[in-house]
Amino acid sequence: MEPRRLFYLQAAIFPYSFCSSSSSPSCISRTFSAPIYSAPFLPLTMFCRLKSTPPSLFSSLNCSFHPSTRSFSSTSAIMSQVYFDVQYAPVGTSAAKVGRINFNLFDDVVPKTTKNFRELCLKPEGQGYKQSGFHRVIPQFMLQGGDFTRHNGTGGRSIYGEKFADENFTLKHNKPGLLSMANAGPNTNGSQFFITTVVTSWLDGKHVVFGEVADAASMNVVKEIEALGSSSGSVRSAVKPTIVGCGEC
Repeated sequence: MEPRRLFYLQAAIFPYSFCSSSSSPSCISRTFSAPIYSAPFLPLTMFCRLKSTPPSLFSSLNCSFHPSTRSFSSTSAIMSQVYFDVQYAPVGTSAAKVGRINFNLFDDVVPKTTKNFRELCLKPEGQGYKQSGFHRVIPQFMLQGGDFTRHNGTGGRSIYGEKFADENFTLKHNKPGLLSMANAGPNTNGSQFFITTVVTSWLDGKHVVFGEVADAASMNVVKEIEALGSSSGSVRSAVKPTIVGCGEC
């Protein structure tokens, strides 16, 4: 099978982010991006990034502004909790540190998807997330990991077999710090996941949201790792962000 890879086409990165509908060609023509982890047949969905935009341009471009901050509270009454201990070297230093990211999993909405993620957190090295890395990091977008078989974005597998179907698209990509499944098209979920760092509503209906970063301290770790990324997705650090420990809270 042809290796799956990220299609990320971006002309420039500016301070303001806007989501665009496909009916807005003037917006799309400026800057655009495909969603996360993808195969050649994955539809191209787009967003805009404009350096300075008059207020009147919002309506003409059919774009909407999305803040990059979030508050932390329980989203669901039924949530299990897992964690990653991630080793990385923050920007400006070569000294490695370990930061913990706690996650809430939405067991009541997507129980099959959360079970897959939770059990992969509990499996030993080589069979789950332990000692796997974040192979693609794009600032103002997401951190992607979960390929514990090939470690380059082309591998991974679920607890149900190589792939499993999209459970539902009930939950939306409506805030930073969400956990969502990476895929190569419909019904191709494995072990790869991504953590959003901004609102990514153009991914709704294409990727299954199943969890969230649980607290502000965890989100600070996510942001430090995000700062190591690049527009191409490659990590600009000699210390690749690696999950050195994981399990249930």
